[in-house]
Amino acid sequence: MISARLAVTLDARDPARLARFWAGLLGREVVADADGALLPGGEGQVGLRFVPGHAETLGPNRRLHLHLTSDSLADQQRKVATALGLGGGHLDVGQRPEEGHVVLADPEGNEFCVIEPGNNFLAGCGPLGELACDGTREVGLFWSTALGWPLVWDENGETAIQSPQGGTKVAWGGPPVAPKTGRSPQRFDLTLTGGGDQAAEVDRLLSLGATRLGVDAGGVVELADPDGNEFRVRA
Repeated sequence: MISARLAVTLDARDPARLARFWAGLLGREVVADADGALLPGGEGQVGLRFVPGHAETLGPNRRLHLHLTSDSLADQQRKVATALGLGGGHLDVGQRPEEGHVVLADPEGNEFCVIEPGNNFLAGCGPLGELACDGTREVGLFWSTALGWPLVWDENGETAIQSPQGGTKVAWGGPPVAPKTGRSPQRFDLTLTGGGDQAAEVDRLLSLGATRLGVDAGGVVELADPDGNEFRVRA
């Protein structure tokens, strides 16, 4: 099993503003890094990174949204009010009135939900309870092996994984999966820790079914998972 921190990178027209939005909503600190702004995870929580993105990448082809947990109805209402006050908005995706979660969008249109209290699947996962992704069972199995995170759900083509230490779950909804039509504005980011060998880790990921896409000027390697989703491996 590799030792790596998982983050989600989101392209943004205004990375600093989007980082402030999510920092205020999740109660995290913003840390500047070489690419943009980072909200480190910690205690099993997945990190969030915001980087400059081209406008054409920010519309369709978003294949991931976030699920925030709540401890009570009052806590859920407080988090919704906080999101609205920070510049978020309500989003209609066809949810029914009897459904307990609230669907919102951040200031740049990234969808997220504030989940109702008492949700058993996300119990104990922390404030950022889940990354809910479009994807096949194959990609769920790939990431389970890649991260060394066991499957905590595997039914009807749907999968979910979670670190052995607990925290944020990562889930894939199974088929049908919409065709990928271009570069995704949301992608996984792996930062190796403990002196991990980047070249060896890239070779291992390729052996698991990843595809090499390129290397940037800073030495960050970009790969694609079996569903074609871009992700990056940092030394």
